[in-house]
Parts: sequence; C-alpha cells; structure tokens
Amino acid sequence: MATPVLNQPVPRTGHPATSARDATRDFLHHATQVRPPARPENADGVLLVVAELVTNAIRHTNGPCSLRLELHRDHLEICVTDTSPHPPQPRQPHTDGTGGWGWLLVNRLTTRVHIEPTPDGGKTICAHSPW
Repeated sequence: MATPVLNQPVPRTGHPATSARDATRDFLHHATQVRPPARPENADGVLLVVAELVTNAIRHTNGPCSLRLELHRDHLEICVTDTSPHPPQPRQPHTDGTGGWGWLLVNRLTTRVHIEPTPDGGKTICAHSPW
C-alpha cells in the first residue's frame, strides 16, 4: 500500500478549519490502514494541530493557504503554507478564553516544529506528530 500523502488548498471561505479537519480525518483513516499509530490518541493530536495551524494561517494572513500531510516511519508530518513571511508570535495564554494557547498547544503535541520560507515570500510551518 502506498504511503499516504495529502496535499490540498484550504478554502478561505466557509469553514476552513472544519474542511481541513475533515480532510485530515480521511487521511488518518487511510494512514491507520497502512500503519496504525503507536497510541490511538496520536490521531486526536494531529487533528488539533491541523486545526490550530490552519486557523492561524487564515486569521493572520490575507492570501491562500494549503495543507500537506505525509506519513513517515515514526511520525506524521503536518505542513501548513501561507503567504506571510512572519513566524508565529507566542502570546501569554489567557484563562478568559481570549487565546494564546495555540502555539503552546502545537509545540506540546508535536516532537519537532520548524518554519521554512517559501519562494514567493510566505512560509511553511512543519510539525512532526508522533505516529
């Protein structure tokens, strides 16, 4: 069976995070058939990281964004590309529901995060999630 890869644009209209989570669920279903995760909750972590990265790409940029998922031997790579060259700015988390938890969550649920510039001036955030 081929190694699962998902590479698709994320719509800016409608419900982008929901669309990305739905595509991720389909991808995870296929990935589980190729190689089950070491721990069942790893799939939930992937869904949370995808939702957070896509939501921030939509919220903090004006252009298109895309989602790429690829299953590797011991991890799943989650990449979200957007049009902003600026890296995420961690904020102090707030307990009143106003945010600040996203980047902390991404870094807690993944084993590695790196940011790569794109040729057209944007960036790709890649996170490795245990699988």
